[in-house]
Amino acid sequence: MNSLVSSLPAPLARHPLAWAALLCLAGAAPQVFAQAESSLPEVTVSASGLQLGASDMTQPVSVLEGDELVRRREATLGETLEGKPGISASHFGAGASRPVIRGMDGARVRVLSDGSELQDASTVSPDHAVTSEPLLATQIEVLRGPSALVYGAGAVGGVVNVLDAKVPTAIPEKGYEGSAELRAGSVAREAAGAVALTAGAGNVAMHVEAAGRNAGDYRVGSGWGGGSRVPGSFNRTNAGSVGLSWVGSRGYLGMALTRQNADYGLPGHNHSFEGCHADGDRLHCGSHDGHDHGSGAQGLLPGSVPVVDMRSDRMDIRGELRDPFAGFTALRLRAGMTDYRHDEIEDGAIATTFRNKAHDLRVELQHAPVAGLRGLVGVQTSQRRFSAVGEEAYVQPTLTRQWGVFALEEYRLGNWHGDWRLEGALRHDQQQAELLDGSARRNHNGTSASLGARWQFASGYAAGLNLTRAQRAPTAEELYARGLHMATSTYERGNADLRAESSRNIDLNLRKTSDDTTFDVSVFRNHIRHYIYGRTLDEQGGLQLLQYSQADATLTGFEGRVRQRLARNLGLTLFGDSVRARLDGGGPLPRIAPMRAGLRLDASWQSWEGLVEWRQVARQNRVALFETVTPGYGMLSMGLAYNGLTAGGMPWQLYLKARNLGNRLAYAHTSFIKDAAPLAGRSITLGARVSF
Repeated sequence: MNSLVSSLPAPLARHPLAWAALLCLAGAAPQVFAQAESSLPEVTVSASGLQLGASDMTQPVSVLEGDELVRRREATLGETLEGKPGISASHFGAGASRPVIRGMDGARVRVLSDGSELQDASTVSPDHAVTSEPLLATQIEVLRGPSALVYGAGAVGGVVNVLDAKVPTAIPEKGYEGSAELRAGSVAREAAGAVALTAGAGNVAMHVEAAGRNAGDYRVGSGWGGGSRVPGSFNRTNAGSVGLSWVGSRGYLGMALTRQNADYGLPGHNHSFEGCHADGDRLHCGSHDGHDHGSGAQGLLPGSVPVVDMRSDRMDIRGELRDPFAGFTALRLRAGMTDYRHDEIEDGAIATTFRNKAHDLRVELQHAPVAGLRGLVGVQTSQRRFSAVGEEAYVQPTLTRQWGVFALEEYRLGNWHGDWRLEGALRHDQQQAELLDGSARRNHNGTSASLGARWQFASGYAAGLNLTRAQRAPTAEELYARGLHMATSTYERGNADLRAESSRNIDLNLRKTSDDTTFDVSVFRNHIRHYIYGRTLDEQGGLQLLQYSQADATLTGFEGRVRQRLARNLGLTLFGDSVRARLDGGGPLPRIAPMRAGLRLDASWQSWEGLVEWRQVARQNRVALFETVTPGYGMLSMGLAYNGLTAGGMPWQLYLKARNLGNRLAYAHTSFIKDAAPLAGRSITLGARVSF
């Protein structure tokens, strides 16, 4: 709290007690726009398993959809979600950024494509892009904490479910429907656009979509010693999909083929680390005299920024059959096959090639109510063949197989001091991870369970409690990594003797969803036995020797927002979040986001809507060994939108958003390359969208 208050503007810093009181009612992280409404709209959460509304969920959930999603979308999934309650981003330049939820990232945050796991390489390293195009998303759902067990016990941080329209689920009423969007941004000279069309007749529907983006190196805030732009922070992507479905009165079955290509730079890559190696628990880079081999932007050779050339081909199969047979109300199928490859190109030649061939299958069967219980059972299986060949092949070729069975049940109870919804989930998983040369194989299994309760004790008020015990098996990278990884300036060593993590989480939530004052506040505590993390053993000139190790750890924090309607079309929102993550034996965990707080004023008038927002990020001085302190910063943002109709009745929208209007120099503490790639400076984005 002191670090947050100290980084506030001077007039506010003189009132720390006032800020402390406000933070007790803290609210949602920044949105680009907000609706001036007296109640929160009800949104169905697909990832709930039982098609629940957001207000029915026992665990904290965020849903981006409609106009808010359109205006929040950025080039990557991490940047799109960054700033929502409890969510930050790993930030690796402009081409790769993965969501970080409550201090957890990588394999602890599961990213789904309409319930099916994305099989890219983003869990292996933060410089690998998430193969999900935000411009083509129709809804993004974030479930926090490990209570979403039906999607995998390993997701102890949470689940991000990206919904899209590439597999049609219904025949358009007028035979066709679609949308088109164009946008341009100043900070990286970005031009982007997307188009989607669904058409159908009888029982057959077809969907086609495409998106493209071309952005140069982005500008940073004033005062950075590395110049005005981050070298190698360009991002060029394109994605397209074709889907076909058979749609009947009781459901649908469809398939879609998707290709995504990306070319983006890797800022901070340091050639002076070539030849460095580990000798026991020490690093050797020619000599061990503490000589600075270069770090950040200053360690780069001219023109030496590597480029990632990525291609992902994916096939999705989705289906649902309602009332499949007696006693059951729905049968759902999700399957995916992915062929992912990216080349890291240096000086015009391929230096390293990463490949991931994977498939997964998920089947759910929802049963009719039995003695007041409504729920589902399901099975899930996946296989992942991963390899890296070349100069930075720090992970040996591996094969990972996973199997899981799960069940979810709910029970509703009314007229007992309010309305109650009780929920329980149980899951058992097995994993086998082996080196493809047959030299090592490790098997892990675990059983996870969660109990949740939602109590609506008055009209518009609800409280939620979740208790979860979840187990996560180590990834193949944590088990078998060994080698130099220059993108993150690390030499990584796996540990084949790692045990499964065991997480015990408690989550309390309080919501008010109607009238002039609305709020959503959560507090949590997550104790993890045998927590797996990269422990830094040595450091030489910016290069760190990371040994995957285990120790007990505890993560605690809060997140929330409160909005007060000041007038019919005017509202004021206070928001904030904080997480503290420490090893039980002492010392903070690395790259944990600092405390954040802010204030937003939103307004609407006729066809216009807009906002002004100030967000304050605290100085992060709780740092791990060999980690540096990150200064705090404040950012001013604004947004404006106009909604209209064409002569033919088609809705259209023009929007303008401005971020970091003060052009503040800011760093993301969650990033491995925070000093080589600061956050973007002043940016103006203008966009237009039409639906038909």
